[in-house]
Amino acid sequence: MRTGTTARSIAVTGAALLAISACGGGSEDEGGDTGADSGEKQVNIYGTDGNMGNALGEDFSEEGSLAGMRGTTPLTDLSSDFVDRLKEVDPELQDLNYAGETYDAIVLAALAAQAAGTNQATAFAPYVNGLTFGGEACTDFAACAEILAGGGNVDYDGASGPLSFAEAGEPAEASFGILQFGDDNALDDDATEFVLAGDEANAATDEGPDPVPTATGGAPLVVGTLLPLTGNLAFLGPPEVAGAKLAIQDINEAGGVFGQPVQLVEGDSGDASTDTATQTVDRLLQSGVNVIVGAASSGVSLTVIDAITQAGVMQISPANTSDQFTTYNDNGLYFRTAPPDTLQARALADLIIEDGNNTVGILALNDPYGTGLAENTLQNLVDAGLSEDDIQSITYDPQAANFDSEVQQMVDFNPDAIVVIGFEESSRILEGLNSNGVGPQR
Repeated sequence: MRTGTTARSIAVTGAALLAISACGGGSEDEGGDTGADSGEKQVNIYGTDGNMGNALGEDFSEEGSLAGMRGTTPLTDLSSDFVDRLKEVDPELQDLNYAGETYDAIVLAALAAQAAGTNQATAFAPYVNGLTFGGEACTDFAACAEILAGGGNVDYDGASGPLSFAEAGEPAEASFGILQFGDDNALDDDATEFVLAGDEANAATDEGPDPVPTATGGAPLVVGTLLPLTGNLAFLGPPEVAGAKLAIQDINEAGGVFGQPVQLVEGDSGDASTDTATQTVDRLLQSGVNVIVGAASSGVSLTVIDAITQAGVMQISPANTSDQFTTYNDNGLYFRTAPPDTLQARALADLIIEDGNNTVGILALNDPYGTGLAENTLQNLVDAGLSEDDIQSITYDPQAANFDSEVQQMVDFNPDAIVVIGFEESSRILEGLNSNGVGPQR
């Protein structure tokens, strides 16, 4: 573990990393389980936020197909009260990925509008960064709104963590969950651990304009959502939708913005292979939204960010992680509550190194999310002491008929660990790895 980069959250589990035969054993030289009965070397399999969900396990019928596979995803230790309230919104909710980030995105937008005294995004966007650091701490819209009403400065510490936005409008520090699949091919909640990556000291220093006197009777704040109800990230839809609805509910129960209920207009982002997001954004803009929450996919956001921000509407994503957005020319109207993949790459690389892996194969889908996270993970592995010859990184077309060639390259490389950075197509890649004796199944 690199000091100042990743810190264990001992209070969450009070346990050290689990030594699982299917993941975390390390190479033969490191004393890991080498599969003596079969003569095969143990290969450790890792995933990331695009595939580390219970939906992945639903693609496998054989018990143990994913046993021990671990991975990282932006996730904080959500309070039991928050989780219970999410499940009141959606009783069928299984995964919690990005629920807190979606909730916080809407609360931040509402607080910014309240602080600016207007629903015009070009006027309230300059307030967003300053609401996440430097002021009086508060953890819900009602308490934060009370501080604003008294003329104070707000430091919103949300469901997804302290936020502490950097100049680019993104978290300077973030919590990541280390998730693990059990023998039943479902995530083992008892094995979840949490780490921090980044540094709150890198937050912006400009707290933005002073709050204006509380406005009442103005035009209501209208929030649109651009979330994955269909497509290859549809498993992220339910927790994000639940987080959005809960935020609107809490804000309105606290009196709304400008004394009026915040309005919600829902929309589907689809995925990058369709024009669903473009059609949804057109509809949301025509309906007069002031802020659009989404998309989840970085690739999808890159197709619509110009249409949104050039229309003078704020975009705030709960799940975009591509580092392209850090320097994107967004007219000061794009924000995200999800951390950039430069931070997830640190957490993922630390996990891989801690597990004793000396050679690593990376399979990443060819889109801004996949290539960005792969490149940053590779660099962090090199910084941690691996040579570039010890790492093989391969990008693939997620729409390909099969992934036989990529799987064979991993078999030939014979690494200690394989990282799969992908979406729903990850199940077919993992099936291929399993059938060749280098997947999580043992």
